[in-house]
Amino acid sequence: MDIFLALEQNVTFLYLSVGFLGLLVGSFLNVVVYRLPIMLQNGWRQECLAFLEQEDSQPTSSEVFNLSQPRSRCPFCGHQISALENIPVVSYLFLRGQCNNCKKNISIRYPLVELITAILSIFIAIQFGLSIQTGVALLFTWSLVCLTLIDFDTQLLPDSITLPLLWFALFASLFGVFVTPQTALIGAIAGYLSLWAVFWVFKLVTGKEGMGYGDFKLLAAIGALLGWTMLPLVIMLSAFVGAAIGLTLILIKGRDKNIPIPFGPYLSIAAFIALIWGEKINNTYLQIMGL
Repeated sequence: MDIFLALEQNVTFLYLSVGFLGLLVGSFLNVVVYRLPIMLQNGWRQECLAFLEQEDSQPTSSEVFNLSQPRSRCPFCGHQISALENIPVVSYLFLRGQCNNCKKNISIRYPLVELITAILSIFIAIQFGLSIQTGVALLFTWSLVCLTLIDFDTQLLPDSITLPLLWFALFASLFGVFVTPQTALIGAIAGYLSLWAVFWVFKLVTGKEGMGYGDFKLLAAIGALLGWTMLPLVIMLSAFVGAAIGLTLILIKGRDKNIPIPFGPYLSIAAFIALIWGEKINNTYLQIMGL
């Protein structure tokens, strides 16, 4: 009880605590983003071999590979990373961005993910204070960060994250955290069917698939948490963010415009904006329109 009292009475302590927690979660998300797609691919391979009744011709390692095992190691020399070498952000700065053994450069993405997760967590604490809304929003945002990175890397939105996220949002609605159960249920249905309809219209017109089913499930989860009234804003924001980032990649990095760009990251960015500033954006729009 003392810790909750301190968090309630001292907002600075609350923000620092949430930021520190965000750093730790960001470090874990780096592990999930790297390992979960590999775990899924290994599982799919084994399922296909079992269905085809074929033996695995590739040599397989007896080493357990999941989110907790084996210990993190340098991808270049295999050096196992100790606890002191795995402190979020601090270890990267102390090691000067290099492996402690082989001195190869460590990707700056790792500390950036930790910092971004911490910053987003602090934004949520500032917006909602010490409340159940903060707890729900933190879990939701951390999931969005994870899905964004996985989709960007592999163009996958794993069911093992999107579906629990959907049920979590529906469960939260039972307590009226953000919306009522009725609004959440309509939001989940409308979120899924809206992109599902776009998918099939696009496929019938062009003969191509414009997005994956994971996008439908992600928008369903977003609709369940924020309610159906936020879906138009989320869809418009995601289209705007996607167009801006896509155009930037084409102009600055010379990215081939025919290379597909995952939609999940844009949905996630739009969902976070709607979570924090959605009501203000909608109210401003209604005032401008005189409604």
